Amino acid sequence: MPEDTRAKRFFVFGCGYSGAAFAATLAEGELAGVTTRSAEKAAEFAARGWKPFVFDGTRPGEGIDAALGWTTHLLVSIAPGGDGDPTLRFYRDRIARGMPELRWIGYLSTVGVYGDHGGAWVSEETPVAPRSERSRQRVDAERAWEALGLEAGVPMATLRLSGIYGPGRNAFVNLREGKAKRLLKPGQVFNRIHVADIAGAIRHLADRNLGGVFNVTDDEPAPPQDVVEFAAKLAGIEPPPAAEFSQTELSPMVRSFYEENKRVSNARMKGAGYTFSFPTYRDALPCLAGDAAFSPSPNIS
Repeated sequence: MPEDTRAKRFFVFGCGYSGAAFAATLAEGELAGVTTRSAEKAAEFAARGWKPFVFDGTRPGEGIDAALGWTTHLLVSIAPGGDGDPTLRFYRDRIARGMPELRWIGYLSTVGVYGDHGGAWVSEETPVAPRSERSRQRVDAERAWEALGLEAGVPMATLRLSGIYGPGRNAFVNLREGKAKRLLKPGQVFNRIHVADIAGAIRHLADRNLGGVFNVTDDEPAPPQDVVEFAAKLAGIEPPPAAEFSQTELSPMVRSFYEENKRVSNARMKGAGYTFSFPTYRDALPCLAGDAAFSPSPNIS
């Protein structure tokens, strides 16, 4: 689909790690606003020249309705909770009938909605089979946003993200802080995605007003210990000792991740014309070595 060259004004519900990475890529005049949960974070965003609004999901945020009135592209990066999706709870009617300029909606979801597939490949055609409560909530939110897109008469893209990493959130940081683990679970793999490619994929879909479901993930599902070992080698340090998954005490959240094993295809995103900047962790980690308290080794093959 050809690129829509008309002026765009993005509003971002939920300016966390991924939302902020996307907002930072926008040109002057393209950002209609962002939301954050705290006044302190709003002040930080204002200092960057953004247009922040405080929205904590418990009540409507002051000034948001007015900003939505001239928004052309809406990005939602707020996770649902036990009481549903907070953005939909307070702004569904406004989005459906009170955004005359709206041309596209993007919703950031998770590959967790696919559940466990024993290491087999999954695609956007794979039926969702969430195992955790948080993934079931995501499925409900996806369906609600898809219905809203139909009601509003605009393309609605669901971006299912794999494990997010990037500046300040990567294997180097975990090694530096002593939090890296080299857990061994035979056959276990994870996909991952650099935050720059999340921002890039959002922009690519938004520029073309593309709707549908898209897996935003890397080319190479890999054992998690391989990533830790590569980062340690790149840093010129010893990796943490290996530990058997079955014999390691883990938080319920971490353990739940290891209970799901799948390889996630990004073929649809590539078919839409997007080229990943960091198709594997080996492409990305050398660019993130500044997060380590050590200099990278030059002898990496």
